Amino acid sequence: MSAPRFRSLRLVRPAVPEDGTALGELDRATWSTLHAVQPRPQPPYEPFFDERHRPGEHLVAEAVTGTGGTAVAGYLRLGRPTPLACNAHVRQIQGLAVADWARGHGVARALLHAAYAEARRQGAGRITLRVLGHNSAARALYTAEGFAVEGVLPGEFFLGGRYVDDVLMGRSLTA
Repeated sequence: MSAPRFRSLRLVRPAVPEDGTALGELDRATWSTLHAVQPRPQPPYEPFFDERHRPGEHLVAEAVTGTGGTAVAGYLRLGRPTPLACNAHVRQIQGLAVADWARGHGVARALLHAAYAEARRQGAGRITLRVLGHNSAARALYTAEGFAVEGVLPGEFFLGGRYVDDVLMGRSLTA
C-alpha cells in the first residue's frame, strides 16, 4: 500500500481510543535514533495507549489526502512533567511525530499551536520539551516557535554508536 499524498491539513483534534492503531503504526513508521531513545519497536507491539499514555494526552493531526479521504498525519503528546502541585502550571511535549508523506506541510507547527491552546485551556503558563541535540530540524522548528534552550545534558544518550546531548527547551504561554 502506498503512502497517501498530502493535499491539506484538515484539523487537529484530541485523540480518541480508536486512534490507537493508526498512532501506533505512525509511531513505528517514524521511529529513528534522530528522536527516539528507546530501541526500535518489535512485534508483538504494545498498545499505543495504556495507563501511562492516555488518549486525552494526545492531539491528532488529520490531513486530506490526494484522493479526498482523510488520514492521520501526525500526533503530539502533551502531559505534565511531574505530578507535583508546585509544577501544575507547566505542560511538557512528550512526543511529536509527523508521517513522512505529510512533512513540510506545517503539520508539526499546527500540532504545536494546538498544544499551546490546550495547555492554556488547562491553566498552564509554560510549556517545555526535550529534544536530542543532533535533531537539528526539530530544534530549528522549536526555536522558530519561541522555545529557548534552558539546559543541556551533554552525552546523555548513546545512540547509533555515538553520545548525544539531551537539550531542554521551554517557552512561556503567557506572552
